[in-house]
Amino acid sequence: MLIRPLITLLTLIMTATAVHAQVKSPLTVVADDGGQPARPYYVAIGAAQVDEEDGFIAATPDTVLNRAATEADMLPLVSERLSVGPVTPRTLSLPPGTTPFFLIGTDPDSVRWLKQRRERLVELRAVGMVVNVATAEDLAALREQAPDLELRPIPGDDLAARLGLTHYPVLVTPTRLEQ
Repeated sequence: MLIRPLITLLTLIMTATAVHAQVKSPLTVVADDGGQPARPYYVAIGAAQVDEEDGFIAATPDTVLNRAATEADMLPLVSERLSVGPVTPRTLSLPPGTTPFFLIGTDPDSVRWLKQRRERLVELRAVGMVVNVATAEDLAALREQAPDLELRPIPGDDLAARLGLTHYPVLVTPTRLEQ
């Protein structure tokens, strides 16, 4: 006696579930911060349920460089999380073998810091990451101050967040962070 009502109840639940699964409600966008479409990434892992050629936007002559990209194409480079200022020295525990590096800008304080520490930076074979630079000319002028060091324009915000930095110039070694 109890079996018949139970079967009826299960049938109703399964029918309701099947009907609910077939009705597709539109997605609600919670936030749209702009940026690049994620669809190509879903296509690449087979989760977009479209053919691969449908997942990518074809490049047009307006979106393709007709030359090799240069450092000048990265400029101006502004790291929003970093500014010139004092840095409190502290110990670090980076993986052994991490190449020492330093963060600088093209401002007068960074140029002065670079001149004062150039010999030590060369001894350490430290790589310079120029985190704030406006023009290719500014970068070239900075490189003239230390031609024996590698200086590269690099966005510094992610690195600043990972190391808890807000100011530069700063030297980072596997065991220490110092100005």
